[in-house]
Amino acid sequence: MAEKQINPVLKQVLELGPTLAFFLIYVKIKDETYLFGGTEYSGFIVAALVFIPILLVSMAILWKLTGKLSRMQVFTAFMVIFFGGLTAYFNDERFFKMKTTIVYGFMAGILGVGLLRGQSYLQYVMEEFLPMEREGWMIFTKRVTGMFVVLAVANEVIWRTQTTDLWVKLETFAFPAALFVFLWVQIVGLQKYLIEEPENTQD
Repeated sequence: MAEKQINPVLKQVLELGPTLAFFLIYVKIKDETYLFGGTEYSGFIVAALVFIPILLVSMAILWKLTGKLSRMQVFTAFMVIFFGGLTAYFNDERFFKMKTTIVYGFMAGILGVGLLRGQSYLQYVMEEFLPMEREGWMIFTKRVTGMFVVLAVANEVIWRTQTTDLWVKLETFAFPAALFVFLWVQIVGLQKYLIEEPENTQD
């Protein structure tokens, strides 16, 4: 099924809104403690659990409007639900924090498998929006794979050694910003591999 086009601003809100909502909820209740079923839960854990339905509702709206969800979106939702469940069950915020490591590591692993097979899985996903020669795709994929590895390691080090406050801020703002800037720099740097669409000429 072809993806329906929607307002790009609305799409960004639906994709990024849940993460921002998690941050705002966490900031509001981070110092609170909540009692459910005789068990005390920190504000962080409650914010993480509230994040799950917000994400699912956002994805449902996105699917309704576009008729399509990427495999990465579905995988991310599964990871959030799974590790959110572990976080609640064991009353341990570490499970939710390590989710980010696993997501970045999984993405690096998938791209790495493609590279070992001499293929760029990024090309399959992005070629329609970024026409580029095969050599450019292979270089781009290698660099993106490396970036995902760096982000996975960085997340693991940060959540294990730094405060929850710092981790939440980096998870919400720094990691996405770093990835966006990295991708933008790579695309600019690979301009020579871009394939220009032929201009339509009329006799």
